[in-house]
This record gives sequence, structure tokens and C-alpha cells, in this order.
Amino acid sequence: MTRNEIEHIIRAAGAILNDTQVIVVGSQAILGFVSDDALPPEATMSVEADIVPFHDPDERKADLIDGSIGEGSLFHDNFHIYAQGVSRHTSRLPSGWESRLIPWATEGTMGVTAWFLDPYDLLIAKYLANRPKDHDFCQAMARTGLLNMHRLLDRLEEVESTQDERRQISQRIHRDFDLK
Repeated sequence: MTRNEIEHIIRAAGAILNDTQVIVVGSQAILGFVSDDALPPEATMSVEADIVPFHDPDERKADLIDGSIGEGSLFHDNFHIYAQGVSRHTSRLPSGWESRLIPWATEGTMGVTAWFLDPYDLLIAKYLANRPKDHDFCQAMARTGLLNMHRLLDRLEEVESTQDERRQISQRIHRDFDLK
């Protein structure tokens, strides 16, 4: 996904929700940190952006996003990208993640501010999700040199997880950063 494409999704989500703020989680949140042309293909290959409505206590707004601009929608068919409406509880994130959100508003978002996950919070969520696509994403991001391994390990200590999970993730982080 490119920054132009994420702008389109943000703009559409804001219009659907009649709101000026959304949160972007999932792999495409990396676009709030660095431009798509500075990222490896593994970091931008997704055609899906996970969008959390800013105010959605009953998660109905997340469902509205899915139905309007989600997978299989007319939006998806026309633009070959889509949004998945998710809740604040979809990802396992380090404590304090909301205070580290990165605000992003451009001419292309037309008055809608997207709040992107901090890249360290994003990677911890991806390591915890532990899917093959998440492994590829984390390895690619480690190779970029944009992130500090020790800061990532510190962030790992701030997430609710078992000792075994932290040990396994710490090993993967070391391995991924050693592959550079």
C-alpha cells in the first residue's frame, strides 16, 4: 500500500463514520512513520488497512467500515485496496500505546486525522500475532535499520504476555536484527 492509498482509505473511513479521527493499526500503520518508498516490499505489500474508529464503544462503527469499504466491497473492487474495521482490543499492544500514537493529516486525508501506531508498538503487536506474514514484516523492518533493537526489547517488557512469550519474542527480535 502506498501513502496515497492509505490517504484514500482514511478519507473514506472519515466520510463513512462522519468523524475527523481514525486510528490505523496493523502493518500499514508503518506508513505514518516512514514513506512507502523508504520501505521494503514486505512492509507495504498488504492491500488492507486496519482502521479503528476513534469513538466506538459498541464496535458498530468498525462493522460499518467493513460493510462499506471492507473486503469484497465496491470500494475494494474499484480501488483494489480495502479497510478492515477493528476494535482497540484487536491487537495486543504495550501499555501506554495510545499516548504514543502518531497524528497524521495531509491534504489527501481532507480533514481527517489518522493516528498511527508507534512503530515499536506495531512490531510488538506483530511479534505477538505470530503469523507467517507477521514474521516477514518484522524481519523486513529489522533489516531497514529504521528501528532500534534495544528500544524494541524495552517495549516488549511493557506488554501483557507470559514469560515464555517474552522469551520467544526476544529470541526472534535478536535473530531478525542479526539478519541485517
